[in-house]
Amino acid sequence: MPAGAGFSYAETEEGWISSDTILVNYSKDFIKKFLNDHPKFLRHPLYISGISYSGIIIPKVALELYEGNEHGGDQQSINIQGYILCSPLTDKFMDFNSRVEYAHRMALISDDIYQSARDNCNGNYVELKSANSACRNSLQRYEECTSRINAESILDPYCDEKDPTLDCELEVIAINKWVNMEVVQQALNIRQGKVGNVQTINYTLHYVQGKSDQDYYSYDIFSSYSDHKKLSTKNFRALIFSGDHDMVFPYVGVEQWIASLNLQVESPWKPFYVDDQVGGYVTRYAQNNYSLIYATVKGAGHAVSYYKLKETTVLLQGLFSSQTYSSDRFLDVTR
Repeated sequence: MPAGAGFSYAETEEGWISSDTILVNYSKDFIKKFLNDHPKFLRHPLYISGISYSGIIIPKVALELYEGNEHGGDQQSINIQGYILCSPLTDKFMDFNSRVEYAHRMALISDDIYQSARDNCNGNYVELKSANSACRNSLQRYEECTSRINAESILDPYCDEKDPTLDCELEVIAINKWVNMEVVQQALNIRQGKVGNVQTINYTLHYVQGKSDQDYYSYDIFSSYSDHKKLSTKNFRALIFSGDHDMVFPYVGVEQWIASLNLQVESPWKPFYVDDQVGGYVTRYAQNNYSLIYATVKGAGHAVSYYKLKETTVLLQGLFSSQTYSSDRFLDVTR
């Protein structure tokens, strides 16, 4: 979801029209219908997960399903226990705004460029005022230093997926060819003739900073922060993790909105280990019956598991093996 993403499609003109809000409702309806058709899964713990832009969608889906249990009505009880977000977009100001500070922390821009941008733009690098030429000049220097950086993983070569070259990750080129092979689509039970050339990213739908609504899609949810805030008062779990080399939605912005939840720190920032090596860093928060694990994964880019599968697995195992919301066993992955 929505139609046009991956192998999904619509049969009618109206079916192609979607939005963030519509996607939330479709996601809820899908989960309810699946559990209604397969009631044996009703007792199973349900965690909803997503990556990147779905950070706008998933918290609202989780909250509305949880509140559906609280309010009763025609929704059968769903054993929803938490959500998992990888490199999430949470707030369309905060996350994009954090890129400048991230670039400074990662030595992509100098102290001078960062200080100039911070002073001239008053810390606001997204909502530019046309009269503020000093801010624009500072951000022009920032763009000069970062425009050819691979935001997905800043250590990788810059790759224009619209016009891929051998400088791109070979896997990206290979995947685009693989998903369009007839034998692959047959194995996945894709209806022949229903989808055209499939790409790993649909650039018509793909959201970038400040993008206006499209003919077929409305980006009508600006922030999911309020949903996180409401969920933090529930009997719920959250695992949020970011690659520390991701500049799409940097860990800097993630840490900012998590801090603004004002949760109690159960276990402060410390390393976790994989094969006796530092895999990243983790902080645990717990407040009443709510718990949140926040982790950065060392050396990973935007799609964390693509770069660091073992480390991602360790984080997930730590979440799912926990039997309580607040204990030393909850993601006990430190030495």
